[in-house]
Amino acid sequence: MKRMFSLFIVFSFLLVTNAQTGLNIPLKKELDRLIPLDQKYRAALIANMRGKGDSLAIVYGVNKELLNEHLWKLQAAIDSLNTIRIEEIISKYGYPGVSLVGNSSNEVAFYIIQHSKVVDKYLPVIKEAAEKNELRFQLYAMMLDRSLMFNDKEQIYGTQSSGMSIKSKQTGQWENLSFIWPIKDPLHVNQRRKSAGFANSVEDHARSMGINYQIYTLEEILKWREEISKADNN
Repeated sequence: MKRMFSLFIVFSFLLVTNAQTGLNIPLKKELDRLIPLDQKYRAALIANMRGKGDSLAIVYGVNKELLNEHLWKLQAAIDSLNTIRIEEIISKYGYPGVSLVGNSSNEVAFYIIQHSKVVDKYLPVIKEAAEKNELRFQLYAMMLDRSLMFNDKEQIYGTQSSGMSIKSKQTGQWENLSFIWPIKDPLHVNQRRKSAGFANSVEDHARSMGINYQIYTLEEILKWREEISKADNN
């Protein structure tokens, strides 16, 4: 009898705790199932970039030269389905933040949108969530930077990188270049990063991605892109 009474107390406590937190447990579990899908082929793409393409090509049954294209096609199909579901969730609940799905799960919708084609559409939603402490401000900063980069504007916090082939002035050959996308007022970017909650500098951030940080202007990047476009059309 005492054991039954104890179990009843525990069960009652769980019910009260759940009611107090207001967490939507089914939604939290659904979001937790989506995030591994968001990363499913991205890990392989990074591994390919780091020189493991030979073994991955065998695993996926494609030529090494076609591996990137194959992996992106597989990931794009997942991203499309994930985005549709997240849009449905936001339409019903608003942004699924900390108060709705708890810590860690509150970042799932952000990452899926960040990897989608609807960044600009949901940037105001992400901003509002960050301002209400439903989401880390750093994540809003990352999405703002991505939106600016996608629209050929200077980023603010130096979170986004890009890459292209440029013609070397020394050799005249086309070479791959990875770089941090141009930053507005780059001399003060680390101050802005610190204010936004980033623990590392833009130089350290670049280094973590294997990029040697260098300041480029937007005019330089757009000029290089124009040169590439002309070369491709010749």
